[in-house]
Amino acid sequence: APLSRSHLPPPPLPRGAQAGGGPGAACYLTRSRRAPALALSASAGEPQPALCSRRCLFLPSGAAMPNIVLFSGSSHQDLSQRVAERLGLELGKVVTKKFSNQETSVEIGESVRGEDVYIIQSGCGEINDNLMELLIMINACKIASSSRVTAVIPCFPYARQDKKDKSRAPISAKLVANMLSVAGADHIITMDLHASQIQGFFDIPVDNLYAEPAVLQWIKENILEWRNCIIVSPDAGGAKRVTSIADRLNVEFALIHKERKKANEVDRMVLVGDVKDRIAILVDDMADTCGTVCHAADKLVSAGATKVYAILTHGIFSGPAISRINNAAFEAVVVTNTIPQDEKMKNCPKIQVIDISMILAEAIRRTHNGESVSYLFSHVPL
Repeated sequence: APLSRSHLPPPPLPRGAQAGGGPGAACYLTRSRRAPALALSASAGEPQPALCSRRCLFLPSGAAMPNIVLFSGSSHQDLSQRVAERLGLELGKVVTKKFSNQETSVEIGESVRGEDVYIIQSGCGEINDNLMELLIMINACKIASSSRVTAVIPCFPYARQDKKDKSRAPISAKLVANMLSVAGADHIITMDLHASQIQGFFDIPVDNLYAEPAVLQWIKENILEWRNCIIVSPDAGGAKRVTSIADRLNVEFALIHKERKKANEVDRMVLVGDVKDRIAILVDDMADTCGTVCHAADKLVSAGATKVYAILTHGIFSGPAISRINNAAFEAVVVTNTIPQDEKMKNCPKIQVIDISMILAEAIRRTHNGESVSYLFSHVPL
């Protein structure tokens, strides 16, 4: 009769690893196909590595993770490098270039046969070129016999085009989902989707991570009087996100309702909630031209807020966004580094950045090891 998983001998230690756990140790799951390799060494009387209750092998935090390759697209090299350093890996060799007719060319510079491949590419900058580059990289790894290809997309492109809001409007987010699946992606890791229902556009697993734990940590560390704050949503669509943060901080929340009396009249903003003599913290998933959040900040100041902060997961900041932020009444505009912010920070001293590379790195490690990622929905990895 075939042996059950619990009867398999433990796997061999990967090169450079030590037996036993310890502070900051990571573990990878026993792979049944690797197990017979240890049967010979076990009979020779060699010491066995320490195993946890799930027969996992503990690796020191600096030890290499086996059977994993991490590639970076050209959209956000800095974030990819931070994730790789966090995992103790080196980024895989890949060359991306354009032909003279602007076609994208990708060359994978190392073997990925049988490997667990992760490709980090954010939906920012030259979005269409970067999306095409990601699709080509996924397909190149898939037809090179990789065992699994995971697309790590911190900022999902076309996420705002997720429904038919008027006649003949395309649902482009669904199209992007189909393209990723057809290219050969087996799994998607993303952060703060504009609408959670986008996960349903895929027939493959999607892990939608949240920046909320990192946002809560930033608020507690950087706003001294955070117990006297009020969390505000700049539109009705973000009410669920705001109430979750307000509950975790045990403070009140408010929202701003955009009212339109006639089709050709300018929107009128109505504040629902009391912000007088409080610190107002605007929270949203993304800001593009910043028209809504800047109008919301003016509304909060006129309603008696002492200070106004804005915390946004994806800081796109296109068009007149930077000048609007500079002229608005913000103490600080806090964004994550799902999109590169170096150039924008030079032109706008109000912009501050929360690093979320450790969340992505931990999601990759847990996915590779077959562990649950739900811990990351409420905690920031140390």
